[in-house]
Amino acid sequence: MKVGIAVIEGYSFTDHPVELGTAGLAEAAARAEQLGFDVLISPETAGHDPFFPLVLAAEHTSRIELATGVAVSFPRAPMVVAQSAWDLQRFSGGRFTLGLGTQVKGHNERRYGVPWTGAPGPRMREYLDCLRAIFYTFQHPDDPRYFEGEHYRFTLAAEVFMAAPLEHPRIPLQIAAVNRYMLGLAGEVCDSVFVHPCCTPRYLREVVLPTVAEGAQRVGRSAGEVAVVGAPIVVTADNEEDMARERVLLKRRVAFYGSTRSYHRVFEVEGVLDLAEQLHEMSREKRWREMEELVPDDVADLFGCISPPDAGADDLAEQLRASWGGLLDVLNLPSDFPLAGARAEQRAADLLAALHAAG
Repeated sequence: MKVGIAVIEGYSFTDHPVELGTAGLAEAAARAEQLGFDVLISPETAGHDPFFPLVLAAEHTSRIELATGVAVSFPRAPMVVAQSAWDLQRFSGGRFTLGLGTQVKGHNERRYGVPWTGAPGPRMREYLDCLRAIFYTFQHPDDPRYFEGEHYRFTLAAEVFMAAPLEHPRIPLQIAAVNRYMLGLAGEVCDSVFVHPCCTPRYLREVVLPTVAEGAQRVGRSAGEVAVVGAPIVVTADNEEDMARERVLLKRRVAFYGSTRSYHRVFEVEGVLDLAEQLHEMSREKRWREMEELVPDDVADLFGCISPPDAGADDLAEQLRASWGGLLDVLNLPSDFPLAGARAEQRAADLLAALHAAG
């Protein structure tokens, strides 16, 4: 099992906060590699572009894999994303994975200011096909491969605007997926699938893995060709008081997930669809605190990996292995996982060693 972690502004592997675009980010990336992490992901969060931090990370690391986790696709033209991905693949010497997600209609229209045209699944399929055509043309300028679809087209490959061929031209594609169409699409055309934190081991076993496998089989691939990447919610702290706050935050996250209809299939598989529907209705009335209090402890625990304050790294590793071993190929630790300071760094190193030993 590979282990990854996100690097974001205001959080660091050191004793001072990271400021994106400064030496702090470079230091954090280098420290993640030194500690033994396999993957460094850059999310589109806190108002920051997911590609730019990886430029610094590529310069100050040599082994760790780099990935957007994830970049929102529809506000960006395929050519714009292809150019950024091609550059990062070149800067990193072939260590880059392009992780993409659709986001929901409201965010596309109201936050990014772009139209929501057609169903997101078929549109993402076109997006990926267009990217593949552009990547092929970058690498084979004398044999351009064009693409024309309902939403996207690439039919002009003027030499002056085309990127130069690479030593490592194959950029792995990854999409974020929760529901069946996207999961099947990942199985058909992607190298990996990023499952949402709103996911339980049962949902992974009963829905995610079989659906990815069905997609792979449709095109003659093996399910093993598609890596499964996840970011389980880890609930732990140094003392009981902080642990109580973490458990409240877990309930808050579960309440938020339940308020979003796109995630209701997960709640349905766990037998608590009624709760999700109730949370959705309450969210429309902005009853956020009541929603948090409505989530039972046992339901919240379905979505989190709970490690008590007095437990060590081996205990947390065992819980993660018990829940996610054999299901995830890459396990991303939460971006707020405590790493600053000697004690926390040692705990992280112990946890990484234990997870790597799991195979």
